[in-house]
Amino acid sequence: MNKPLEGNPLEGAIGLSLPRLEAVEKALGQARFTEDLVLPGMLHGALLTSPHPHARIRGYDISAALALPGVKAVVTGDDFETRYMGLVVKDETALAKDKVRYIGEPVAAVAAVDAETARAAVHLIEVDYEELPAVFTPEEAMAPGAPLLHEDYGSYFKIFDAVHDGNMLSKAEIVGGDPDAAMAKADRVFENVYELSAQYHAYMEPGVALAQVDPDGRVTVWSSTQSVFRTQANIAESLGIPMAKIRCISPRIGGGFGGKSEATVQPVAVLLAQKAGRPVRIALSRDEDMTAMRSRHPARVTCRTGVMNDGTIVARHLDILMDGGAYADDSPAVMMLAAYFGTGPYRIPNYRLGGRAVYTNKLRAGAFRGFGNPQATFATEAQLDEIAGALGIDPFELRLKNALQPGDRWIDGHAIDSCTITDCLEALRDGMDWPARRAKAAAAARPGRRRGIGIAAVAHLCGFMATSAFVRLLEDGSVALNTGAVDIGQGSNTALTQICAAALGLSPDQVRCVDADTDTAPYNSGTNASRVTYMVGRAIGEAADVVRSKILEHAGEMLEAHTGDLELLPGGRVAIKGVPGKTISFQEVSIRAHWATGGPIMGTGSFVYEAGEVDPKVALTKGFMSFNGAGAYTFAAQAVELEVDEVTGQVEVLEVWSAHDVGRAVNPGAVDGQIQGGVVQALGYALTEEMVWADGRLANPSFMDYKIPGTMDVPYGIHAIVLEKAEPTHPFGAKGVGEPPIIGIAPAVSSAIHDATGKRLRRSPMTPERVFRALAGEGDGVGIDWPNGQC
Repeated sequence: MNKPLEGNPLEGAIGLSLPRLEAVEKALGQARFTEDLVLPGMLHGALLTSPHPHARIRGYDISAALALPGVKAVVTGDDFETRYMGLVVKDETALAKDKVRYIGEPVAAVAAVDAETARAAVHLIEVDYEELPAVFTPEEAMAPGAPLLHEDYGSYFKIFDAVHDGNMLSKAEIVGGDPDAAMAKADRVFENVYELSAQYHAYMEPGVALAQVDPDGRVTVWSSTQSVFRTQANIAESLGIPMAKIRCISPRIGGGFGGKSEATVQPVAVLLAQKAGRPVRIALSRDEDMTAMRSRHPARVTCRTGVMNDGTIVARHLDILMDGGAYADDSPAVMMLAAYFGTGPYRIPNYRLGGRAVYTNKLRAGAFRGFGNPQATFATEAQLDEIAGALGIDPFELRLKNALQPGDRWIDGHAIDSCTITDCLEALRDGMDWPARRAKAAAAARPGRRRGIGIAAVAHLCGFMATSAFVRLLEDGSVALNTGAVDIGQGSNTALTQICAAALGLSPDQVRCVDADTDTAPYNSGTNASRVTYMVGRAIGEAADVVRSKILEHAGEMLEAHTGDLELLPGGRVAIKGVPGKTISFQEVSIRAHWATGGPIMGTGSFVYEAGEVDPKVALTKGFMSFNGAGAYTFAAQAVELEVDEVTGQVEVLEVWSAHDVGRAVNPGAVDGQIQGGVVQALGYALTEEMVWADGRLANPSFMDYKIPGTMDVPYGIHAIVLEKAEPTHPFGAKGVGEPPIIGIAPAVSSAIHDATGKRLRRSPMTPERVFRALAGEGDGVGIDWPNGQC
């Protein structure tokens, strides 16, 4: 694999802030999303969802729905065998079967000639329910005598050795050193409880799928997904269709943030298409999407940290209680990754980090940008500021004192090849001019409005699971790139095109990036986990190496030179080193390969991260999925300056600084956009966004009542500070930057509110009501809503 070679003229495509490949078609309104697709004879689908949080299904009466003119098919749980899908625990069916477990769970579906008829028909379906007791919080779910949501949990297929008990679907812990003894010897011990609410993914495009079944039973599905391969697997698992008979295609995607990593409406669309014998499209409304898709995990985090008086952190206990909702989805993995980052980017020699994920009768919680790390970091970084204040140490100095250093290892023994947290902290401190800005903030206070600043440091991972890439030299000397990665709107196709171009010394317009299609694309696990630029970029590097080698072999024979004497020139030419004018083009090479000898030139790259050996001094309890089979560590440091209105509790964010080590910025403009977007989404998580349930029913399923930040709610000054420290395991030194910008903002906001008012909020979002209560001396927000199920 090529190593990063800064200054290499062949790498001209790296470092260019190119517009996204699809920018013009989107600007002209010509981009085709799934809901824009129309097939001959296409029907429209609609879902009937459960009105009960927990009930047994005793039967259906679909006669009235079938009798409605225009209705072509109705499907229920009786239309398919009991087959389960799921990434970590296979516990979910395409439609509810035998019983429902949350309000909004799809129970039946209708296909009709138009959407209005389909929606009218679903309300004519009568379902005979036997209501069952429900549980809405993890505490209720784990209480003695609580109703079981999944009586057959023990028989479900799981990708890990789960430790479970009743509704607790997963429990795990990782222990290093002697945390109890170290805690007992610490000069000071700090223990606090932090709570975080559910967050909606709020992508622009709600869930949508279009399914077509050929006469031979072969299924084609177009859908808004983050992985055509996971969609294919979900359909196969839930409906029993061989994967070879399922084709999944990705048109343009209107965002995902993790919420579209697993299938939801796709299997239902297939069921309807099979029964109707015609193509069927299901497009969820915003209300349906919010009640039937996924959320970020609500969590309660107990953090106990032991420190010495000089600020040295000697021990940490972290316990994470996560509300997984009605189905497992990614809950065990999210909970364990949160625990995995429980020490933050610091040297903490003694630790006990663990948690539990629990079933409740609410919407399933799944993958969401950050994947558990925002929950853990909210607790650990907010508490670190409390420790700094109690010890009289500058917050930057406390972090720098304990920061991981190059050559250190993560808690499970995973080597940190590129450790840059100190660089990020110093860049942040310098970029915001920390001492002067703190003094200015203190001086800016005026009656009724107080100003404060808070910071946080972040560690994360990029690169999980399997990926591959296919690079083919076309007859005219240009290149077709196929990776199976889905561009969900973040511009990954553009970055991957730049990587491929640079690997072969081409300009980006000489590379065509092919959209994801399971029939033609090499496997890629998904667009998630900040993995595409890093993981797929590595696979492209391997594939391009093969192509380059074959080009040089042909060119050597054509130029009568040894391949070691040849070099690639920018623009797609091969030259003899030191012999001016003696060159041939990629087109000449490709024509020779296609029509004379050797065959078409193509290359593949394929790999999967395999779990390495865990440090024998570290104890992993049964059920802990180790993450040491993963890619590069990424680091960041973030700061927020804000003002608090002491009369209303309103928080106004004035400026944000976000410093990130991105390895190498393949497309600096896209990197800046990821940081800006992540910060805005994080501000919503910190201040306004909260999914609220009342007795299992989502009380705010619309953007009228669920508040995401608008243009007037975010500061003009979001300063992206980009550090480029080449990652040695990537062909051009790049790391992922999709998730880190969202992770540290909430604790920085909490610390800034404390800096402004002296009041500490340990519950996110820190809404005006909660800030006002804190100012009135009514606590830190913890435990006020959770017992009522509004978590």
